[in-house]
Amino acid sequence: MSKPLLHVNELGKVFSTRSMFRKKQFRAVHDVNFTLEAGEVLAIVGESGSGKSTIARMLTNLIPATSGDIVYNGESLRASRQLRRKLPTFVQMIFQDPFAALNPHHTIGYIIGRPLQVQHIAEGDLQQRVLELLQKVGLTPAEDFIDKYPYQLSGGQKQRVVIAKVLGLAPKVIVADEPTSMLDVSIGVDIMNLLLDLKDKENLALILITHNLGSARYMADRIMVMYAGQMMECGPAEELIHNPQHPYTKLLLYSSPDPWREQSEAFEVIDPQGKVASGTGCSFHHRCPYATDTCRTKPVKIVQIADGHQVRCHLFG
Repeated sequence: MSKPLLHVNELGKVFSTRSMFRKKQFRAVHDVNFTLEAGEVLAIVGESGSGKSTIARMLTNLIPATSGDIVYNGESLRASRQLRRKLPTFVQMIFQDPFAALNPHHTIGYIIGRPLQVQHIAEGDLQQRVLELLQKVGLTPAEDFIDKYPYQLSGGQKQRVVIAKVLGLAPKVIVADEPTSMLDVSIGVDIMNLLLDLKDKENLALILITHNLGSARYMADRIMVMYAGQMMECGPAEELIHNPQHPYTKLLLYSSPDPWREQSEAFEVIDPQGKVASGTGCSFHHRCPYATDTCRTKPVKIVQIADGHQVRCHLFG
């Protein structure tokens, strides 16, 4: 079998904070493993503070990983300085806020063209390339947008400009961090459809960071559920939605409105405030109705319960 396009191995991130009297450390991500193939969509879901955006920033080398490794096409990001230099042409990121992602002092043409200039695209070809990118993301006629400023565009148009800028360097992987959370629902669906269309046409691998299981199910081939910096469950999207195994995945699903759900299916947590457990046991045991003494004291390992379906829970294995 061919090597995966992206391989994340035991990825971890610890942030250090310093007060007047002492230094503290916060473990944001711990022991995350996954692979990504060309043309595949992986959704990373979880509540705020679960480590989703931290993973996205480590994948794009915006922040360095504390432990573990990220391997692109068989080449280690930790070991290869050359890979770190050329990483922007391999992986690009779509940020959550399109309003803050564009410099209001520059035109759309300059914003999209600047990364191409850095990569030494010939000046004579630059404008034509920018026009092609605008057309590719549905901003037509492109000539009407190239001299506009960001304040003259709607939120959906701004996000399309961000996507055009990302596509300029022809990346193989796109990390989309909540790309529709600041847009209207109908505009958000248009952006999701655009990303899926570009994924098929360009054979891109896409990582979707989201708290919305509906968006994850709509777009993703696989879904990875995060809690307190750890992967709780990962599997094919439809299987995970219809047959969730981890108690936290069930909590996420039953927290979503569903008029067809029976009242008897309600999932009750012990601590609805979202307390994260400390120590060596499972980080979810404070909220889990199935928790045992083993869950409170013993580290949890990932268990393979089906082909491509993994769970981090003492109830399995």
